[in-house]
Amino acid sequence: MNACTTSIEGLLVVEPTIYNDKRGFFLESWNQKKFNKMVKQDVVFVQDNHSYSSKKVLRGLHYQLKNTQGKLVRVVRGSVLDVVVDLRLSSASFGKYFSIELSSKNKKQLWIPAGFAHGFVTLSENVDFLYKTTDYYSSNDEISIDYNDKDLNIDWHLGESRPEISKKDQNAVPFRMAKYFQ
Repeated sequence: MNACTTSIEGLLVVEPTIYNDKRGFFLESWNQKKFNKMVKQDVVFVQDNHSYSSKKVLRGLHYQLKNTQGKLVRVVRGSVLDVVVDLRLSSASFGKYFSIELSSKNKKQLWIPAGFAHGFVTLSENVDFLYKTTDYYSSNDEISIDYNDKDLNIDWHLGESRPEISKKDQNAVPFRMAKYFQ
């Protein structure tokens, strides 16, 4: 496992060591000891989630304010554009977003510490998206920020296409009305 820093403090791209041969490949997708050393803290994951989506489905931008979740995300089939927005008021990158393509081909993972809104849009026909969280999902605590917010100006790589979003995300709040982390 190798951690690559990003333009946003604390956000890391995790690249596994991949062993390929004529039979296929092997990689270690998770190792507690190596991961904690990379992020320089003791991270405990309490929940694993698996999301399946078809093309142009957009999920997000979601976060939990009280039951804050750090997330380690990856794609095991297909590809997504993964997007995070820094909601930490004390951060130099507050209100900035970072995006990366995660795919079954590149096998990259993204470590998203608590304090970020997170979302993704499906780029391939189908996607299996896996993620570990540091706190349990709490529907009463979840907040959605409008994926198409003009202040954030996120390029979702959709061109003129409109994504398919949930009813919850149709009622998302603008970035200016969101609650932030101290």
